[in-house]
Amino acid sequence: MHHLRTATVVAATAALALALTGYSGATGTAPASAASSTKGGTLHILTTATAVHLDPATSQNLSTTTLGLVVRRLTTWDIRPGKTAKVVPDLATTTGTPSDGGKTWTYHLKKGIEFQDGTPITSQDIKYGVERSFAPTLTGGLSYHKSLLVGGSSYQGPFDGKQLDSIATPDDRTIVFHLDAAYGDWPWIASMPAFAPVPQGKGDPNTYDAKPVASGPYQVQSNQQGSQLTLVRNKHWSAGTDTVRTAGPAKIVFEESQDESTVTQSLIADSGDAKDSFAATYLGAAELNQVRQNPSAASRVATSKAGPITYLAMNTQRGALKDLQVRKALEYATDKRAFRIAAGGAQAGTYASTLITPGIAGRTSYDLYKAPASGNVKKAKALLKAAGQKDLHFTLLTQNDPSYLAQAQALQQGLKRAGIAVTLKPEDVDSFYTDATNDSSYDLVLYGWQPDFPSANANIQPLFASSQIGNGGNNVSHYSNSDVDALITKATATVNRSKANALWAQVDRRVMQDAPIVPLTYAKQSFLRGSDVQHFFVPDFPAYPNYLKVTLAK
Repeated sequence: MHHLRTATVVAATAALALALTGYSGATGTAPASAASSTKGGTLHILTTATAVHLDPATSQNLSTTTLGLVVRRLTTWDIRPGKTAKVVPDLATTTGTPSDGGKTWTYHLKKGIEFQDGTPITSQDIKYGVERSFAPTLTGGLSYHKSLLVGGSSYQGPFDGKQLDSIATPDDRTIVFHLDAAYGDWPWIASMPAFAPVPQGKGDPNTYDAKPVASGPYQVQSNQQGSQLTLVRNKHWSAGTDTVRTAGPAKIVFEESQDESTVTQSLIADSGDAKDSFAATYLGAAELNQVRQNPSAASRVATSKAGPITYLAMNTQRGALKDLQVRKALEYATDKRAFRIAAGGAQAGTYASTLITPGIAGRTSYDLYKAPASGNVKKAKALLKAAGQKDLHFTLLTQNDPSYLAQAQALQQGLKRAGIAVTLKPEDVDSFYTDATNDSSYDLVLYGWQPDFPSANANIQPLFASSQIGNGGNNVSHYSNSDVDALITKATATVNRSKANALWAQVDRRVMQDAPIVPLTYAKQSFLRGSDVQHFFVPDFPAYPNYLKVTLAK
């Protein structure tokens, strides 16, 4: 549940900064040779982030952005333009071999993989990397594995000399994970930052973040937090074992603490280093309009066809919203068209009707309510009348910034047409997320989500499983349905991909029958590059450029 503005720092679960603008469209990966038409040059990545964090244990970084340049994991994401995301082997020979019905997963490491000092990467290094992520001093990273591994809930990391017995390393090239329950998406979990190898004894929690030991094509040359991170080639990276990284540029420099509008202006002007640069921050509505007025700059924008979902969540356990007919009335009363105009128009997103987002395997397109984009007020009023409800009054929790307020006001006006009065409750970003995920005194909340990995599981379980209500969970509609919980459990445990996808599609439709949310848009994300930056694209998932493919025209 992170608001995604810069891919360099944050990861992929989005809560709501997504409603702001737009995402960009394609997914998959080619053999290394496919995109490596040019080698050399210095690529500049311009970011508003004040620091770029590289410790895999604390990282929420996407497999296809910053950290993926420096470290490899057991598995990774195959992301190509126009393709659905796939999980593929990275350091391992396969995406994992399940046994014991999906409770045990075994991996074998490829031959010829080495750290930047030429030391062979072993299964013990992967085990130590995962174990580090449990240390109380290393927090904030993606942590799905912590609740899945046997003994994970009480393990405190390796720094007191204790190992996690549910990770076995029978030899230097074999690693076995024992889970509490069957988990079909474990191959995706093994692509998370914590599954990067860390040489034992070299993972000091205080210093590793600035200069981790590289297993990917680049290593840290210098790192001045707040100012600049410089990566140079790791000569011990084995291109022949890597199908997703093309390692085009000779050097990559992250320019930190950049001002967003200054970055946009310099990329529009496209002179000097700007030609060899791209922005890690997506374009806000104002910047996007500036770029579109300049034909040269407009030709250098990569935009997704779709992206994270932005939605109006209804607190299904509160007042009149307990009534399905009232919730259905909101499905019809909502003016998605006015909402999208407030968010920046067609360039900001496509209309949403399903929970599983574009670019994710298993998605089936459907629209249960089939209301026009501007709503069906007549139908909404009829449903409210049949439910015996009039003079409804709801509070809408939203973020207190001009973009969100404009979007919330558009929703407010739309519902007013059906006789539903809405009072806005704007809060600063921290209070907003705290209250949305812990409190229950709101009726409606404007929310958004991008999953942490390209699976329907990550689209649905965090938002609609009853276990995710309150205590910081993202089930902000307080939706609880035991049939859906049982289906989620079944789908989660299903190892066969096509069977799992069919189950997730079933969950998607079943949840929407209960109308706990009004899907609004799949937000688009647009990124600007300089004229010498090549192989620059943004998939449907994740809606960030694939850094691992970028080359320079040199």
